[in-house]
Amino acid sequence: MRIYLLSMGCAKNTADSEHLKAILESCGHEVIDDVDSSDCAIINTCGFIQDAVKENIDAILDLEALKNDGRIKTLIVAGCLVNRYGKELRQEFSGTVDLFARSEEWSRIIHFLGGRESSNCYPVPISNNYYSRYLKISEGCNTLCSYCAIPMIRGRLRSVPLKRVVDEAVIMCSAGAKELCLVGQDLTVYGQDFSDGTNLRSLIHALNDSVPKGTWLRLLYLHPNRVDEALIDFLMTQDKVLHYLDIPIQHSDPKILSLMNRPCKEGHMQRIFTYIRELDPLFTLRTTIMTGFPGESAKSFESLMDFVSEVEFDRLGAFIYSPEEGTKAAEFPGRVSRKTAESRCNRLMNLQAEISQARGELFIGKKLDVMIEEIDTENGEIWGRSYRDAPEVDGLICVEGAENVNAGDIIRAEIYDCAENDLFGKVI
Repeated sequence: MRIYLLSMGCAKNTADSEHLKAILESCGHEVIDDVDSSDCAIINTCGFIQDAVKENIDAILDLEALKNDGRIKTLIVAGCLVNRYGKELRQEFSGTVDLFARSEEWSRIIHFLGGRESSNCYPVPISNNYYSRYLKISEGCNTLCSYCAIPMIRGRLRSVPLKRVVDEAVIMCSAGAKELCLVGQDLTVYGQDFSDGTNLRSLIHALNDSVPKGTWLRLLYLHPNRVDEALIDFLMTQDKVLHYLDIPIQHSDPKILSLMNRPCKEGHMQRIFTYIRELDPLFTLRTTIMTGFPGESAKSFESLMDFVSEVEFDRLGAFIYSPEEGTKAAEFPGRVSRKTAESRCNRLMNLQAEISQARGELFIGKKLDVMIEEIDTENGEIWGRSYRDAPEVDGLICVEGAENVNAGDIIRAEIYDCAENDLFGKVI
């Protein structure tokens, strides 16, 4: 059967979709990129926040229209949206969706389509970007932030066995991967559900020793409370680990952090970020911040702005608080108006634009390894990413003078200019 697989949402969902693709292909199905040429469409959904819910419902409606027009025969809806709103989805789409499956309920899909799920399937890319892959090391979360629906959707922490992670990493590299982005709801708790002492350090050490020389290991999503000097020192000794960390802080005001169920020891975040930059002034720090959380006063927001000015994150993603059904924060008093939350978000991003520009200027005259992503033959431009740039969410580098290169190649470039998010260089 020819199957069109649409993956929505975060990097963890991408990793799940790649597992599903491998299983489907092992059963003799063909996964294709053109929905009009497919017999069956599978959408792996996201249901994290209400904006994502709306986007995913719209995508299901688009596929439903294709089925009603006879352009596809079978429609399967899987993933987080089914976990969260399965009953409502079954009522709304009972006449057109042939199967609903929860996250990682791949055996249910395989049984429906025909075939036997293989336990030895390793993920294969769902796009042409084979050289940069997401490596999921855990699922679920035990932290229980008051605003977050992930524990309701995905359950409690379940770490992937160390050997399985390393085997997947080696197979990805043998298939051409040069960058492995480690993902999980929080990498710092990896292995806490095991009884053999396995933890993030033992996993990073095993990966660093197992993947080929020159492989980029990028760490995404670390809870700031569990990042300390000892962990930073360890990461600095691992030659394949990039000097890049994604540490979502969500806020900096002690009262707001306590309401979020993310209480932090006084001065801890300032200390670890300062320590990182003392070891390497060009270390890239990325974070995520929420504005408009219940109880966020003008004073607490101004303290957040001061904190961001002090730390100078290279990359920052900001979003407006969304009251999610079933979370504790949805019942909190002190709701901030949408208009105020949006205004604060805009102010924060304007500040970050200045900081990102200043951080980019530090690289003028520096030499960077650049992984090629896009070759624009019409304009004679080549775009890629350095250690500073995670796929899809960060900036790019435009390189002049590169010839006879392919996507996935790593070249050396000298930077001569910068914009807010992007750098410009010439090939060496």
